[in-house]
Amino acid sequence: MNYTKEQVFEALKPVKHPETGKSVVEMGMVNDLVIESNKITFSLVFKKPNDPFRKSLQSACIKSIKTYLGEETEVHIEEIVSPSHNTNQKAGLSGVKNIIAIASGKGGVGKSTVAVNLAVSAAKTGAAVGLIDADVYGPSVPRMIDLYGARPQIRLDGKMEYIVPIEKHGVKVLSIGFFVKPEDALVWRGPMATNALKQLLHQSDWGDLDYLFIDMPPGTGDVHLTLVQEVPVTGAIIISTPQQVALADAVKGISMFRGDKINVPVLGLVENMSWFTPEELPRNKYYLFGKDGCKKLAEKYNLQLLGQIPIVQSICEDGDSGRPSVLDENSIAGKAFEELAARVIKEIDMRNKELDPTKKVEITNNEGCDVVNKNKKNN
Repeated sequence: MNYTKEQVFEALKPVKHPETGKSVVEMGMVNDLVIESNKITFSLVFKKPNDPFRKSLQSACIKSIKTYLGEETEVHIEEIVSPSHNTNQKAGLSGVKNIIAIASGKGGVGKSTVAVNLAVSAAKTGAAVGLIDADVYGPSVPRMIDLYGARPQIRLDGKMEYIVPIEKHGVKVLSIGFFVKPEDALVWRGPMATNALKQLLHQSDWGDLDYLFIDMPPGTGDVHLTLVQEVPVTGAIIISTPQQVALADAVKGISMFRGDKINVPVLGLVENMSWFTPEELPRNKYYLFGKDGCKKLAEKYNLQLLGQIPIVQSICEDGDSGRPSVLDENSIAGKAFEELAARVIKEIDMRNKELDPTKKVEITNNEGCDVVNKNKKNN
């Protein structure tokens, strides 16, 4: 049976918050409603994280919907705290000077590897750096930076709770992976994923940062649109391999950020897995995925090629062991990542001198779909 939003809201009207005596519908607590046949998903938004009626209201909502629409109805509710009621929302990011999205058109191109090493390398210059692992369905940053299984602390400020990023190698880190069991799959709908990103942005104690790097999920979707709506993104960096299949998807990422409705500057491209260099033959280069694919793409779209990272066995080993390659300054990989960080910092400075600050994007849900679909058609 297909329900309507009107039926769902009608079913929720009897549910009242004990403190106000008002319906959860009247209070605007029901957000992100998604209906798929007999499955109903929505967020139940609270004004404060320590609301004593959170669990009872969730149970009451489920009971009321099943009573009104039938016991066979499946109801999924996510409890969140509205950023609009978070008194420290601005303070959470007010000390952050530059927010940089690290994106890729497809998975498997080494985006997280680049993000981790870029963040650590930037911190080595003396900059204050943060890193958000926003790849909600495949958070790999905790393992790559030796924080596998870590859990952040919560700081209380009056009645508000704030997540305290974990510092490693001079970088403040938060990841979706900190809040779930490593072996669990995140079967989340779009609203749940985007609300998680909002919490990492607004309900976290970031303090003063020169750079906040955000490791995005691959592709173009809900999390990307939520990011540009929630914060003014200074610029985006697109990661790709030189392979034509990867480059075709990288174009979609470029088009998304450069689109009229989003208009986030693309700082440049990073070509990962550019060539294979054996440790014992450091001067040899074997182009396993093609040569200069990102260089040619950068020239075509008038973008900077920020760096080329070779395939070196140590990069894989370092990622698995949780020790970023850039910590070994004398290695081939370490030098490549240090050069990349220097170039990225330079491009950020130039961007800030030549362009006006980026504004948060205002996109309705339908417009967001139009943006993505338009980009797909154009490419």
